Amino acid sequence: MRIGELSARTGASPRSLRYYEQQGLLTSERQPNGYREYAPNAVAMVETIRSLLDIGLPTALVKDVLPCTVGERSESACPGLLEQIAALRDDVRLRAERLTTIEASLTTYLRANA
Repeated sequence: MRIGELSARTGASPRSLRYYEQQGLLTSERQPNGYREYAPNAVAMVETIRSLLDIGLPTALVKDVLPCTVGERSESACPGLLEQIAALRDDVRLRAERLTTIEASLTTYLRANA
Protein backbone atom coordinates (compact mmCIF):
# COMPACT_ATOMS: atom_id res chain seq x y z
CA MET A 1 0.00 0.00 0.00
CA ARG A 2 1.16 3.54 -0.67
CA ILE A 3 1.69 6.30 1.85
CA GLY A 4 -1.67 7.98 1.15
CA GLU A 5 -3.59 4.77 1.81
CA LEU A 6 -1.58 4.04 4.95
CA SER A 7 -2.23 7.56 6.14
CA ALA A 8 -5.96 7.22 5.50
CA ARG A 9 -6.17 3.84 7.22
CA THR A 10 -4.23 4.90 10.33
CA GLY A 11 -4.95 8.60 10.71
CA ALA A 12 -1.20 9.32 10.72
CA SER A 13 -0.14 12.10 8.40
CA PRO A 14 2.24 11.28 5.54
CA ARG A 15 4.76 13.52 7.28
CA SER A 16 4.50 11.39 10.44
CA LEU A 17 4.92 8.21 8.42
CA ARG A 18 8.07 9.58 6.80
CA TYR A 19 9.33 10.57 10.27
CA TYR A 20 8.69 7.04 11.56
CA GLU A 21 10.80 5.77 8.67
CA GLN A 22 13.61 8.23 9.43
CA GLN A 23 13.61 7.00 13.03
CA GLY A 24 13.78 3.36 11.92
CA LEU A 25 10.33 2.53 13.27
CA LEU A 26 8.72 1.73 9.93
CA THR A 27 10.04 0.51 6.61
CA SER A 28 8.91 0.77 3.03
CA GLU A 29 10.25 -0.26 -0.33
CA ARG A 30 10.80 2.35 -3.00
CA GLN A 31 9.16 1.57 -6.30
CA PRO A 32 10.84 2.53 -9.60
CA ASN A 33 8.54 5.57 -9.77
CA GLY A 34 9.81 6.69 -6.33
CA TYR A 35 6.63 5.88 -4.44
CA ARG A 36 6.88 4.22 -1.05
CA GLU A 37 5.24 0.81 -0.81
CA TYR A 38 4.35 -0.45 2.66
CA ALA A 39 3.86 -4.06 3.75
CA PRO A 40 0.39 -5.34 4.66
CA ASN A 41 1.26 -5.27 8.39
CA ALA A 42 2.12 -1.54 8.23
CA VAL A 43 -1.30 -0.54 9.58
CA ALA A 44 -0.75 -2.57 12.76
CA MET A 45 2.80 -1.23 13.02
CA VAL A 46 1.69 2.40 12.75
CA GLU A 47 -1.13 1.89 15.24
CA THR A 48 1.33 0.36 17.70
CA ILE A 49 3.89 3.13 17.12
CA ARG A 50 1.27 5.80 17.74
CA SER A 51 0.03 4.06 20.89
CA LEU A 52 3.55 3.78 22.28
CA LEU A 53 4.27 7.43 21.49
CA ASP A 54 0.93 8.45 23.04
CA ILE A 55 1.86 6.87 26.36
CA GLY A 56 5.06 8.88 26.42
CA LEU A 57 7.74 6.54 25.12
CA PRO A 58 10.48 8.35 23.21
CA THR A 59 11.11 7.16 19.65
CA ALA A 60 14.43 5.58 20.64
CA LEU A 61 12.64 3.34 23.13
CA VAL A 62 9.74 2.70 20.73
CA LYS A 63 12.30 1.31 18.29
CA ASP A 64 13.45 -1.18 20.94
CA VAL A 65 9.95 -2.01 22.19
CA LEU A 66 8.36 -2.47 18.77
CA PRO A 67 9.72 -5.98 18.11
CA CYS A 68 8.31 -7.03 21.48
CA THR A 69 4.83 -5.80 20.60
CA VAL A 70 4.64 -6.55 16.87
CA GLY A 71 6.68 -9.29 15.38
CA GLU A 72 9.51 -11.26 16.89
CA ARG A 73 8.54 -11.16 20.60
CA SER A 74 11.70 -13.09 21.39
CA GLU A 75 12.61 -13.41 25.03
CA SER A 76 16.11 -12.09 24.37
CA ALA A 77 14.84 -8.93 22.67
CA CYS A 78 12.47 -7.71 25.36
CA PRO A 79 13.46 -8.27 29.02
CA GLY A 80 16.05 -5.49 29.12
CA LEU A 81 13.31 -3.03 28.29
CA LEU A 82 11.15 -3.86 31.28
CA GLU A 83 13.09 -1.57 33.64
CA GLN A 84 12.89 1.35 31.24
CA ILE A 85 9.18 0.85 30.68
CA ALA A 86 8.52 0.48 34.41
CA ALA A 87 10.41 3.73 35.05
CA LEU A 88 8.34 5.53 32.42
CA ARG A 89 5.15 4.07 33.90
CA ASP A 90 6.15 5.27 37.37
CA ASP A 91 6.90 8.74 36.01
CA VAL A 92 3.48 8.87 34.32
CA ARG A 93 1.85 7.77 37.57
CA LEU A 94 3.62 10.56 39.51
CA ARG A 95 2.61 13.17 36.95
CA ALA A 96 -1.00 11.93 37.07
CA GLU A 97 -1.01 12.19 40.86
CA ARG A 98 0.34 15.75 40.67
CA LEU A 99 -2.30 16.70 38.11
CA THR A 100 -5.04 15.18 40.27
CA THR A 101 -3.85 17.27 43.22
CA ILE A 102 -3.79 20.42 41.10
CA GLU A 103 -7.26 19.67 39.74
CA ALA A 104 -8.62 19.24 43.28
CA SER A 105 -7.06 22.55 44.35
CA LEU A 106 -8.53 24.37 41.35
CA THR A 107 -11.96 22.85 41.94
CA THR A 108 -11.85 23.89 45.60
CA TYR A 109 -10.84 27.42 44.61
CA LEU A 110 -13.61 27.68 42.02
CA ARG A 111 -16.26 26.43 44.46
CA ALA A 112 -15.09 28.85 47.14
CA ASN A 113 -15.20 31.79 44.77
CA ALA A 114 -18.33 30.99 42.76
